[in-house]
Amino acid sequence: MSDTSISELAGRTAFVTGGSNGIGAAAVKMLADAGASVIVGYNQGETRARALMEALPGDGHGIQQLSLEDSASVVNAGKAIRAKFPALNVLVNSAGFTKPIPHDQLDALDDEFMDVMLRANVRGPFSVIRALAPALKASGDGVIVNVSSVSAFTGAGSSIAYVASKAAIDGITMALARVLGPEVRVMCVSPGAVATDFVAGRGREQLEKLMESSPLGRVTEPEDVARAIMACITHLKATTGDKIIVDGGRYLG
Repeated sequence: MSDTSISELAGRTAFVTGGSNGIGAAAVKMLADAGASVIVGYNQGETRARALMEALPGDGHGIQQLSLEDSASVVNAGKAIRAKFPALNVLVNSAGFTKPIPHDQLDALDDEFMDVMLRANVRGPFSVIRALAPALKASGDGVIVNVSSVSAFTGAGSSIAYVASKAAIDGITMALARVLGPEVRVMCVSPGAVATDFVAGRGREQLEKLMESSPLGRVTEPEDVARAIMACITHLKATTGDKIIVDGGRYLG
């Protein structure tokens, strides 16, 4: 059963980066269940993205390849999406990556990796927003939801580069909320550790142990984050430039 009314987003259009797996895929499914036509963004997982798209209810769906590190790829994707959806209602920036590097191993965090991380996790999402801002404004009621992280304000995360990239996303969210309104709202969802394959080597058992001491005492699932994304889109109509934290209260310490 869908968490959102089947007709709530009928006639609306959405693009989800990183939409072929994890949090992005959960958001794609909920958007389609609510009646939206969704373009599933992917980088290398075309087969997975196509299978997901073909299983969605409703029609008007599609897939779109883009690499956040490649400016030309983002520009081309933006043109293709605007051609299909001249008025875009929803953009979910879910794509990104990380690599675990202990914070005290400063030499392991070299300039090359820092540059790659910032290109993919900061410049990339901003470039997608820039490419699609005209279509979002044209809808008259657009919303951007950036998938950030509690790392942005706790300083804890898979690497210092990841922490920095998510802090940047929080800042970009606030800055864009000021300039894209009233036609477009801009929000963040800030998950903690989520049951996906995003962090290499982190399994379910490790997550369960990690979350035992959190106030809610349970693992955060991709669907939990997707519900927060849907809340930003469908319910928080008077909110912009803010974040929704989804980590079972673990960030409280």
